[in-house]
Amino acid sequence: MIGARATRRFTVDEYQRMGEAGILPEDERVELIEGEILTMAALGGPHVSCVIRLEAGFGRSAPGRFMVSTQNPVRLSSDSAPQPDVAILRVKPDFYAVGLPAPEDVLLLIEVADSSLGFDRGTKLPLYAAASIPDVWIVNLNADCVEVYRQPEGEHYREQRVYRRGETLTPVALPELAFPIASILG
Repeated sequence: MIGARATRRFTVDEYQRMGEAGILPEDERVELIEGEILTMAALGGPHVSCVIRLEAGFGRSAPGRFMVSTQNPVRLSSDSAPQPDVAILRVKPDFYAVGLPAPEDVLLLIEVADSSLGFDRGTKLPLYAAASIPDVWIVNLNADCVEVYRQPEGEHYREQRVYRRGETLTPVALPELAFPIASILG
């Protein structure tokens, strides 16, 4: 009889060193979630298109007020560095060369979901809440809407709302911006 197997968990620092050493190739779609290196879902056309629309929309909205990071890691804790589709970050002169963005750097995280919807809601959203990310949008391509989560408390969000075509959405940290839902969904 073989004994119980242990799983080796990694820290964000170890994960980054694996990438720097070439153990994890740059083009491999993986992210670190609670110490586990997980493969990410393949990106389809509607997903890619939505990310590009979001990047363009935020990019031209308020140059110099924030930074737009697409599909790059955010260090939530010592063992989690998910890669949200879009992260709206505080401006840093070094463009985060010294270290990954941390929760206090995040103004808004956006996940674009079709096949990843269950994972984004069930795994990533509680991590974002636990890290006190104030504003999370899940662009639900399957239901043609944007789910908005605000007011983190523990591993949950007290405020949850669904926005549909015809409505406009404003980021909490950037009240001067407004995005028609149709411009996000395409």
